[in-house]
Amino acid sequence: MKKVAVIDYGLGNLRSVMRGLERAGAEVSVTSNALEIEAADGIVLPGVGAFRDGMEMLGDLRATVTTLAGRVPMLGICLGMQMLAEWSEEHGVHEGLCLVPGGVRRFPAEPGFKVPHMGWNTIRKVRDDPLFDGLHPDEYVYFVHSYYFDTPEEFAVTETDYVLPFASSVCHGTVYGVQFHPEKSGDVGLRILKNFIGML
Repeated sequence: MKKVAVIDYGLGNLRSVMRGLERAGAEVSVTSNALEIEAADGIVLPGVGAFRDGMEMLGDLRATVTTLAGRVPMLGICLGMQMLAEWSEEHGVHEGLCLVPGGVRRFPAEPGFKVPHMGWNTIRKVRDDPLFDGLHPDEYVYFVHSYYFDTPEEFAVTETDYVLPFASSVCHGTVYGVQFHPEKSGDVGLRILKNFIGML
């Protein structure tokens, strides 16, 4: 059974992410211990809240995450995906983990669209990737976010339309990020988590 470390830095739906990964067939530890993270087959960086708070609370684990990024498959979820970026404009400009090119921007104001983008929406595959094996072209997943990842086209795996087309998942090498919550996205989310475990 593959071992997945869910990084506990004080922000995120840790219990629901852990349960989702366990249902998908992984042995899961929720941990802030660098040695335990380094020993895992895969790493999940969850997160809910503001970018600046996430980066500050990650603290010394930032070095652990960036060192392992090229060696161990990694999945950022929601805020965890945004923290993979080079920067975010949330509450001022703040540096991210710089693991996926691009930055995080707030959705522009647009009549008829509420921010945050909250609820079910479709993801559209823009290229084939093993993380999304077995899924139909337009699957529904669950979102809650006010900011989106603005990344160069070659790093986007799926797109979603809300106010504008944005990258709802990204990939750079073995580093993945999904803006939606797979642990809250039913069978589709479970399949994505199973696919991630299958890549370890």
